[in-house]
Amino acid sequence: MKVKEKKALQVAVDKRHIVSIGERLYTESVELLRELINNAYDADATEVHVEIGPERIVVRDNGSGLDAEGLKQYFLVGSDEKVLHSRSPKLGRVRIGQFGIGKFASLAAASCFEVITQHRDFAARVIFDKKAWEEAKDEWHIPCEILFPDPKRRDGTTVILSGLSKSFDLEEVEKKIVEGVPLKAPDFAVFLNKHRLYPRSIVGQRIPILEGCKYGAVSGEVIITPTSMASLKDLGVEVKVKGATVKRELFGMETWGKAVARIKGEINADFLPVTSDRSNFVADSDEYQEFLKVMVKVMGITRKTLGREADRREDRKASRVVKEALQRIHKALAQNPDLSPFGPIPYGEEGGVGGGAAVGETKKKGLEGLEVQPQEEQLPSPPKPKKKKRRHPLVKKITPNAIVRRMRFGADSVSVCLDFFGESEPECFSEGNVVYINRDHPLFKRESQRAATYTMYIARLLTQEISLMKETRSPRVAFNRQSKLLKDAFIEE
Repeated sequence: MKVKEKKALQVAVDKRHIVSIGERLYTESVELLRELINNAYDADATEVHVEIGPERIVVRDNGSGLDAEGLKQYFLVGSDEKVLHSRSPKLGRVRIGQFGIGKFASLAAASCFEVITQHRDFAARVIFDKKAWEEAKDEWHIPCEILFPDPKRRDGTTVILSGLSKSFDLEEVEKKIVEGVPLKAPDFAVFLNKHRLYPRSIVGQRIPILEGCKYGAVSGEVIITPTSMASLKDLGVEVKVKGATVKRELFGMETWGKAVARIKGEINADFLPVTSDRSNFVADSDEYQEFLKVMVKVMGITRKTLGREADRREDRKASRVVKEALQRIHKALAQNPDLSPFGPIPYGEEGGVGGGAAVGETKKKGLEGLEVQPQEEQLPSPPKPKKKKRRHPLVKKITPNAIVRRMRFGADSVSVCLDFFGESEPECFSEGNVVYINRDHPLFKRESQRAATYTMYIARLLTQEISLMKETRSPRVAFNRQSKLLKDAFIEE
């Protein structure tokens, strides 16, 4: 571009502070890229190209560019232009910038920044040299060159940073851009060294959020990630204002233990007032206090959902453990027919349970009506006198979350019910051929967290009750029977 004329732009701020604005407010040099990209978004750009090299950084957009008045406003620190005109003229975007300080974030990492802009028939270049600015003590103006418009170049703005004083890690830059700019906005793409950046996709159970308060809407989603994807890095939920992340917040999750590592997501609240460097919120504002009330409700829902998921996971684990314990006990009873309260038990050679014995599972409100699965082919056994079938008693206090498994021995069976009966109730008890195990009991809570002994613990309770079914007169005899069953149940093949 050819220079048409040279002039000077006045910076309407105390010169002693202009250099320190970027250096103090923007402690992380990566933040300057976030601010430049958000400026492009406010200017209706559909593409922003960021090129990072060892000696300079170039940020180029295809936005509306700046005319003479716009260029003047660009260097007017504290301008209320974006407050008065909160939406962009072409695409109607809610503008992110507020204070006009963002471009001085460049001074945190570069000694010189150059702005080249074109808007229709107006084009200009401004070079801000930090050293020259500081040396000219009484000069409050920035050199500006009015250029002849380039017909080959579309409207837009290019910012070139040189004299870099800090290095940039591309991975960290990408992370900050993905978090801090509205990549989900329609018709907006950001490229880093020719590689397009996309919003992060997090796998997990999503809890959609849409709440309102007197200042505006609170929307977004909280995501409960799988345990395998839990990460202590970047804890908390991203809080966004106008599509850009301002800060991650825990909202009380610091007391949740390891579960906090599984909670991710983003919340949008455009009404929240932010600090000048957009790194925090004005915490004592009425808007933020109302926002916190909404988030207390949101996190309450999240914790309940997390609790239900943990319950389901614990149920699956308990069901597997009971099944394994029953299979082991069945093997031990088959080897010790004299210890069985049901008479001799045939034992299959392979596959765990055999000879008419099976372990079935169900979860329902009561134990009545449990269907017996079709019998497998019986191994030859001596005929037994017919016994009157025992009815499975129904415990009055049983929940829909009860875990029920049945182990059949030919015509007879033992049912096992794991349920919540209260901390003060017995650890286990039986009625007829039904063994009840109390999941509220302190010993159960302790042992269920020990993977190495969980199955042994359940087997101990079951063999105790089965032994008492065989011998109720002498606790000592019953204990000896139980010891023998446990030993054979866990003896190595």
